[in-house]
Amino acid sequence: MKATVCLPTYNERENLEKMVRALGAHDVDVLVADDNSPDGTGEIADRLAAELDYVSVLHRPRKEGLGPAYLAAFRHLLTGDSELILEMDCDFSHDPADVPRLIAACEDGADVALGSRYVSGGGTRNWGLVRRIISWGGSFYARAILGLDVRDLTGGFKCFRRAVLETLDLDAIHSKGYAFQIETTYRAAKRGFRIEEVPIVFVDRTEGTSKMSRTIFLEAVLRVPVLRATVR
Repeated sequence: MKATVCLPTYNERENLEKMVRALGAHDVDVLVADDNSPDGTGEIADRLAAELDYVSVLHRPRKEGLGPAYLAAFRHLLTGDSELILEMDCDFSHDPADVPRLIAACEDGADVALGSRYVSGGGTRNWGLVRRIISWGGSFYARAILGLDVRDLTGGFKCFRRAVLETLDLDAIHSKGYAFQIETTYRAAKRGFRIEEVPIVFVDRTEGTSKMSRTIFLEAVLRVPVLRATVR
C-alpha cells in the first residue's frame, strides 16, 4: 500500500533534512507542507524534492496552525494515489523508525493507527512532571467528555487509511492547534472506523522551538465540549 507522510513545517531548518532522509529508509513518500517559514525551511524542502524522488512540497502562503496545514496536505494527497496517509512531527519527537509499525497496523485491519504514549509499552522522555501531568490530563479530559476508549487523544503520530479521510467532512474541521488531533480521531470514531493505538515513546525536541502556546491549549479545552455537542 502506497504510504505518504505529511510533514507540516514552520521554522524547522535544523530538523527537516535529517527527518526526510530518515524517512527515506522506510519506503514511504514524504509531503512537506511549509507555512512560508522565514528561516528558509521551504527552500530546503525544494532542494530535497529536486534531489529525492520520494519528496514533494506544498507551499502555503502563511502560518495558520497545525490543523489547516494538515487539511491542505490531506486534500492534496487525496487527488493522488496514496492509500495510507500519515501525520508526524518534523522535530524527531516521533521516531521515524516507528512509521512501519503504524503502517503495519493499518495493513492488518486498523482504519486509523495512532502512536500512543499512554498504552502499555508507550511513554515520554525528557519531560518534567508538570508537562507530564498537563499532557496526561488533557487526554483524560477529552476522553471523559467525548466518551472514547482511546488513551492518547492528543497524539499527533497517526496513519489513516485513505477511506477515512475521504469519508470525514474535512471542511467541517476548524481546529487549528492540538485540538485538531482530538477532533480528527473523534470524527473517525463517530463514523465507526476502527482505531488502534500503537505504543510509542515520545521524545522532546532537541533542536528548534516548540509551537505550543496558551492559545493552542485553551482551544483544545474549549473545543472538546463543542465536539461532543455538535458531531454526530
